[in-house]
Amino acid sequence: MAAPLTLLLIVAVTIRAVLFRSSLADLISERVEVVSPLNAWKRVVEGLALLDLGVSPYSGDVFHETPLIIYLFHFLVDYAEIVFVVADGITAVALYLSVQIYNKNVFRKQKYALEADRYPADCLELLRSPKEMFYIPLKVAMFYLLNPFTILSCVAKSTCGLNNAVIALFILCTLKGSAMMSGILLALATYQSIYPLTLFAPALLFFLQRLYIPVNLRRSSFWCFVLQYAFVYVGSLVVITGLSFFLLGSWDFIPSVYGFIFSVPDLTPNIGLFWYFFAEMFEHFRLFFICVFQINIFFYTLPLAIKLREHPVFLMFMQIAIISIFKSYPTVGDVALYMAFLPAWNHLYRFLRNIFLVSCVLLACSALFPVLWHLWIYAGSANSNFYYAITLLFNFGQILLVSDYFYAYLRREHHLTHGLYLKKKDGTEATLVLK
Repeated sequence: MAAPLTLLLIVAVTIRAVLFRSSLADLISERVEVVSPLNAWKRVVEGLALLDLGVSPYSGDVFHETPLIIYLFHFLVDYAEIVFVVADGITAVALYLSVQIYNKNVFRKQKYALEADRYPADCLELLRSPKEMFYIPLKVAMFYLLNPFTILSCVAKSTCGLNNAVIALFILCTLKGSAMMSGILLALATYQSIYPLTLFAPALLFFLQRLYIPVNLRRSSFWCFVLQYAFVYVGSLVVITGLSFFLLGSWDFIPSVYGFIFSVPDLTPNIGLFWYFFAEMFEHFRLFFICVFQINIFFYTLPLAIKLREHPVFLMFMQIAIISIFKSYPTVGDVALYMAFLPAWNHLYRFLRNIFLVSCVLLACSALFPVLWHLWIYAGSANSNFYYAITLLFNFGQILLVSDYFYAYLRREHHLTHGLYLKKKDGTEATLVLK
């Protein structure tokens, strides 16, 4: 598989290099679907200019990235294009290796369950074969590297690509069983954008499952490992934050980065749900609804962790998708990360109910974003309602996609336990309903 992956990387680098040298690069870097006030490259450049003048980059309302990012590009600004291409390559390779490890674990568990005769006889057709799983890691890497969303994000030099690389490395270290590196990389991802905090639960569940420690609040072994992993995570976060203070000489970055993410003061249009809603919001209601919108991301973690406690990798996918949909300043680069995992769940296709509808909605919205933006901003024949309507539809499509995969995953697991052809008490065929 090394040769196909190498060829894929060469093709991906070539596409990006051509676009970097084309006249489209400047146009792409201005698209509100691709960059946000948090990760736009022009804001990084302005922050670097302030830093070179001896002024804090956080003294104005321009730069909202973390200190480590600005100091990274302080030394590598002349090689920025290479940095973003390498970040995409690292993400793809990390996802490739992660899915490879995950498939091996799935096949091993499936083999043990077969030997123990745990599956009903009529559901053997649902089991996965090595031949079916062989090309899935390559498909995952391809879905990431050749996804137009990823390519646009890279060409725009959005720092979202760096965040994706950190999250992908976190997933790889988690699946490899390295709790220390997992905690450190999760802390780095949280430091970058807060929201990856919700990935703590699936990572913890994975390690507990790997070490055969039951999730039991009365067991000392459970609390011992929870405290160890939490110590690595929190300790790393404190060290990284302290390093940022040491580099910058002040705590200005905390309100400028994390306060900016939570309070959403910049209402520049994007593909998220926040900007239009708060542009129309009366000021005295703003704090309440900001809390409601922000809690939305964290609210799903506990119920999903309870329902998917035996399936932490799928829980990780669900959490990454929820972050990309409900975060305050989403871009298409965030969407590309969780969409790369879709080939890993190709065994769920037979249970998906709305995949054709969702595919059409997402493709149509992707095509209509620039059209409605042009009609609103340049032609003046539309208004913000048109653009927000298409963002609502785009997010509706994503929610429908994620919930459809959630339903399909639970349905397959139910069939593996109770059989494929379910019957009611009166002998008629039963229908599964997700409640």
